[in-house]
Amino acid sequence: MADIKKNTAYTVTVEGYTHEGDGVAHVDGRVIFIKGALQGETCTVKVLKDSKSIIYAKMEKLLSPSPSRIEPSCKNFGKCGGCDLLHMDYAEELQLKCRRVEDALRRIGGLDVPITGIIGADSIENYRNKAIYAVGKSEGRAVTGFFRERSHDIVPTERCLIQADVSDRAAAAVRRWMDKYSVTAYSEERRSGLVRHVFCRYAFATKKALVTLVTYEKELPYAAELIDEIRRQCPETAGIVLNVNRTRGNTVLAGDFYTIWGDDYIVDALCSLKFKLSPRSFYQINSAQAEKLYNKALEYAALTGSETVLDLYCGTGTITLVMAGKAQRAYGAEIVEASILDAWENADLNEIKNVEFICADANEAAQALQTKGILPDVVVVDPPRKGLAPDVIATIATLSPARVVYVSCDPATLARDLKLFEALGYKALEATAFDMFPRCAHVETVVLMSRVDKQV
Repeated sequence: MADIKKNTAYTVTVEGYTHEGDGVAHVDGRVIFIKGALQGETCTVKVLKDSKSIIYAKMEKLLSPSPSRIEPSCKNFGKCGGCDLLHMDYAEELQLKCRRVEDALRRIGGLDVPITGIIGADSIENYRNKAIYAVGKSEGRAVTGFFRERSHDIVPTERCLIQADVSDRAAAAVRRWMDKYSVTAYSEERRSGLVRHVFCRYAFATKKALVTLVTYEKELPYAAELIDEIRRQCPETAGIVLNVNRTRGNTVLAGDFYTIWGDDYIVDALCSLKFKLSPRSFYQINSAQAEKLYNKALEYAALTGSETVLDLYCGTGTITLVMAGKAQRAYGAEIVEASILDAWENADLNEIKNVEFICADANEAAQALQTKGILPDVVVVDPPRKGLAPDVIATIATLSPARVVYVSCDPATLARDLKLFEALGYKALEATAFDMFPRCAHVETVVLMSRVDKQV
């Protein structure tokens, strides 16, 4: 293997992308990752680090730019650790994400799964319905923004292109209030100060916002003035909540919640259903794309009205309730008690009676239903990034559903799990990728699996 020295310069042609959107090239048979490089580009790079398997380099000079290269539309691109792909056009971004799913299924899973393509977003700006701004001080003034990648340094951000506009205005209102009344920002190092984060939810369907101020202390000075400032700058605000979080670390919402004005929730609409959203509710960040994704999951479930559906990792019951509209009975399982309480509330809000929610981990919930003799015709899973544990996959297989619909936020763990399902008699028939986070590297996928002896 060639010895590649740090700070050495090479001229390379970019052949593909990493899962984070960095360029991939080769030098003397070695793999090299280049941040900000696009496929097809020729550039001069300088080696930053040589690990045993991968070389990391930075671009020194772009010799032959890709026609997909564009000027980033945000001055904080590359600084705040948020967007990854503002330097490429949207068509290239979608191709990158679709190839990432295809490569994972083929290389990791060893599977030949037909992929229908990727469903892009109608809007790639201002699509996020939830924003979390870190709060600090710089040169005596309040700043709000996002942490620099792999650090707790705040990159001040007055306008984020992917957040709902009301979220930026709420953060600005908090800054003005802090500066006018000399309100302190919390310091993790000193364990002192007051304001930690500004957290804003926005319901695009009802055009209502819920603003949460995360503080280290319960005593909130000039609270009436804060309320007035937020309401003046954000007239769509339906409620303002105080979250007193005295924990250490990166957890944004923890501890006690106090409603200081208006309601402690807002209501959004998704797939013709209403969902009540409190500060801690789990909800897909891109509502418009979530509706497309859920409709595809519903299509793959192929419900006729006579089926029993089990939705594992159901969160606040969004997919469960969507499935319930086409099924005879739907069960949702989630280990977080607060989410289950929200799910029951959402069922009541929509007057849906043919559902039941279980507070348990996925494996325990599936086994409990099996013990009761309840065998689902369709199982839907929407696990966290780490995917499914092998025992959960095994339990699903013992339930013997005709179809399994897998909603994944990580192609690598999806491919690994599909391979395990195949060994237990479930074949992946089709996959569709979804761009839930335009300008960011993440991609979601919905896969239809059928039991080999029950293919539909």
